[in-house]
Amino acid sequence: MEPIEIRSDIRTKFFPASPAKLFTAMRDPNCIAKWWGPDGFTNTIHAYEFVPGGSWRLTMHGPDGTDYPTENRFVRLVQDQLFEIEHLNGHHFVLTIELLPHGEGTKVMWRQTFDTAEHYRQLADFVAAANEQNLSRLAAELALGKSAA
Repeated sequence: MEPIEIRSDIRTKFFPASPAKLFTAMRDPNCIAKWWGPDGFTNTIHAYEFVPGGSWRLTMHGPDGTDYPTENRFVRLVQDQLFEIEHLNGHHFVLTIELLPHGEGTKVMWRQTFDTAEHYRQLADFVAAANEQNLSRLAAELALGKSAA
């Protein structure tokens, strides 16, 4: 298998919030529905079984009105430390989000890993922009104070 570094989009972002607050924003389906996805997207959550092996099914609604049915499986969940899902339909990938205490906040390590480097290369520009937007939407949601731990 090819090295993970050449198959992955990797982002880091500092949040002036505790790992617990960030984990809450990932654990709560009502909260995640508000910030998940690129700019302009909204979400309808159909299932959110927040346990390893649990199902996360949602429909992402694009700003142009297109619906994107999405199916994920929770792979690893470590309270206040790690959120990992496997995206099962469409483009297959694993998304790993690590929450690392850093000073007065948290450093988020976001890694979206595809099966092959070629698959990643085909989507790299879109994925990079979408992941940055996703992290910005999370920051905006946390700033609203609605995800307090």
